[in-house]
Amino acid sequence: MSIVTSSDELVEQLTARTAVAVRGWAPDAGVVGIEPLTGGASSLTYVAELSGAPRGDERIVLKVAPPGLAPVRNRDVLRQARLMEAVEGKPGVRVPRVLFSDVGDPPHTPPFLAMALVPGDCVEPVLAPRGTLPPAQVRARALDAARMLAALHRVDPVATALATEPVVSLGAEIDRWTRAFTTVPDDLSEGYEAVADRLHATMPPAMAPVVTHGDYRIGNTLCEGDRVTAIIDWEIWSLGDPRVDITWFTFFTDEAQHPAAPSAEPTGMPTKAEIVDAYHEARGELLTDLRWFEALTKYKESAATALLIKRGRRSGPLNESMRRMLPALAQLRREAMALVSP
Repeated sequence: MSIVTSSDELVEQLTARTAVAVRGWAPDAGVVGIEPLTGGASSLTYVAELSGAPRGDERIVLKVAPPGLAPVRNRDVLRQARLMEAVEGKPGVRVPRVLFSDVGDPPHTPPFLAMALVPGDCVEPVLAPRGTLPPAQVRARALDAARMLAALHRVDPVATALATEPVVSLGAEIDRWTRAFTTVPDDLSEGYEAVADRLHATMPPAMAPVVTHGDYRIGNTLCEGDRVTAIIDWEIWSLGDPRVDITWFTFFTDEAQHPAAPSAEPTGMPTKAEIVDAYHEARGELLTDLRWFEALTKYKESAATALLIKRGRRSGPLNESMRRMLPALAQLRREAMALVSP
């Protein structure tokens, strides 16, 4: 994920391009102004104020691939748009409505997509300062998110425009994070090879592929009150095993003791078992071998955070969250190995 900052020149260019593209969606619409929105690290996000737009769409969200880089993998905003279009309106699934897009002329003129502005806040309870949300609300949101994940996994990819997407096997999922380890300094990766080998040796049979988010947790949803209003941040979605999503989600419970958590004080998150039970009830299909997937989750977290720390070091002193994670990387790999050892 390449961190790219906004600029006056980019905003000016984006404003002109949006003014043209928006007329293909709403002929009478015009752009009043565009402002950056705090968001993720693999793309740039803006809020555009429109005149003459359909009622309710006077303010929309623009997600832009970083200029100067090929819009591939997590930077492929048009692929994210295809996903949201494919699952929008499916029973129990809520995602931002895609309005229009522009392919640009990458890498210097990056593609962008325009989405409806969905109401809600975006808070990861375990990683937020305690007291940010009432515990009862945290619990309700988490259980609603578990049910929505089950609804997402009920979508049959073959019956959508995603039918031709390649399926990411469990072996490929391991290898993805193994490749990440090969790009970071030794102090962030020591011993990863043995964990990867053990994960491959103990790999369970795969389930039928579903649409997986890849980073499913409350912090990648928008919520109002007790409910999830939309799943967002689809940068690493794929077709794959549903258990990859569920154990990543349960890694952000209090009992999982996420190493980046600022406090051990409870947040109100349900237990892992409660989240899995809510998922099972909503989906109507049991998930097995979750211990192996918990090991994969810890391996993935160690690799993904190692990448972030490597990049963080280039920018100066690490932030507080990364400083907490630094000594945890090796521990996560040890815990992963223990979960898949005899």
